[in-house]
Amino acid sequence: MYRSLFPRDIFAEVDRLQREMQQAMDLSPSIRGFGRGGFPALNVGGTEHAVQIYAFAPGVDPQSLEIDLDRGVLTIAGQRTASVDDGRNSADGKQATVHINERFSGEFRRVLSLPEDADPEAIDATYRDGVVRITVQRRASSRPRRIAIQ
Repeated sequence: MYRSLFPRDIFAEVDRLQREMQQAMDLSPSIRGFGRGGFPALNVGGTEHAVQIYAFAPGVDPQSLEIDLDRGVLTIAGQRTASVDDGRNSADGKQATVHINERFSGEFRRVLSLPEDADPEAIDATYRDGVVRITVQRRASSRPRRIAIQ
């Protein structure tokens, strides 16, 4: 009996394996820059008044997210459940086969260090349309200011 070790589209499988190897080694640039983080994807930036972190977490219940700040280290953790039924509860009782599953599900944790001038007492987070926006105000003493000449 002959059984194929490859899916029907061998080129798609080779492309997927190449992407996984590049991600594992962080060797190639992507549209997001060098190296890839994890889930959720982050955008980090700021102004002279605040540091802003955007965590892109579609499909995550905002109540399941944990955002902690301890000694200048911000942690975003949570869990995203699988969105595809594995077929065990189908009407005919047969289990479905999943051929491609690119959506991350499971527990996640992202950790990043904040600048020294971030104020741990002035932080807030909002969730809208799958995006968590975390704003950490900078300490007033470290903000640039103009000195009047007398």
